[in-house]
Amino acid sequence: MLDTEFVRTRTYHPQLGLIQLYDGQNLSLIDPKVIDDMSPFIDLLKDPSVLKVLHACGEDLEVFHNSFGCLPHPMVDTQLMAAFLGHGLSTGFAALVEQYLEVELDKSESRTDWLARPLTQKQLDYAAADVFYLKPLFSLLLEKIEQVGWWKAAQQESELLAVKRIKTIEPDLAYLDIKGAWQLKPKELAILKPLAAWRLKEAVKRDLALNFIFKESDLLTLVESSLFSIGAMEQAGLDKRSIQRHGARILSIVKSAKMLPVDQYPDKITRLMDQPGYKQRFSLLKDEVKKASKKTGLATEFLASKKQLNQFISWVWNHKRDEGKRPDVMQGWRLDVLGRALEKKL
Repeated sequence: MLDTEFVRTRTYHPQLGLIQLYDGQNLSLIDPKVIDDMSPFIDLLKDPSVLKVLHACGEDLEVFHNSFGCLPHPMVDTQLMAAFLGHGLSTGFAALVEQYLEVELDKSESRTDWLARPLTQKQLDYAAADVFYLKPLFSLLLEKIEQVGWWKAAQQESELLAVKRIKTIEPDLAYLDIKGAWQLKPKELAILKPLAAWRLKEAVKRDLALNFIFKESDLLTLVESSLFSIGAMEQAGLDKRSIQRHGARILSIVKSAKMLPVDQYPDKITRLMDQPGYKQRFSLLKDEVKKASKKTGLATEFLASKKQLNQFISWVWNHKRDEGKRPDVMQGWRLDVLGRALEKKL
């Protein structure tokens, strides 16, 4: 059983404060702030003979990847196991422990500063409980999930979560993640693209959350309204501290971007939902998801979220069913349960 406690308020990467381990006999709380050599723990994360069990581990995976350069493998997420048993996709650990073990956990320390030292006994007890009760919960969920035949699928889904959680964002593509960028013209995108790349690189270098470098909304306003002077940015109400710190650099980037030849402008961003026939196709696919939900008892959102259905449509329309870019619904356990039926509909 494996868990972490971390802090992520202003930083780009989560800051690891504590690691909890429990194998049914020994419960360990590891302080990574005082141990220089973490190689035995890293070896455990990589040990193929030891299954690592976590709950709602998305951010934990980021912690491991950032702190140790690897992910726990093999691993399974009990939140995903619970989803295969009919629970909501985001069912919390405390709710499952209360339902299956009839134990009410104290969650009062969930907002604690795990980087502060010394940790109180109450904080240590809270952290220990997260893996102590995970062991019997996992055993119960495993028994139930094997009975209904979803155990292999739960392992596949956990591995898929790991792959998706650790993705490297290319700075040159960061502008595509700016909300509202699709509304901009190619000429404006030519300015937004290097600005978004600079913001991402700066956030990673200084380990600061993106919006603490420069707010996303301010970045879009700057480009949309052509605020290409310090005075114009200040008058428009953009964050003053960010302007003072980065104004000169931003104007330098804008100046270079405006010299870009027209044939090197990024293409206008075309949203999938704006393509002809999208709404009808999406509705057809949604009906197939509902049918699969009734047949399997799994929640529609778990079988295929809106994002996953869009990923599938994009795979068919834009990527011409490229085998190297198979969407979630066309691989693993979803392929037989849903994927083949969706493919027939599109």
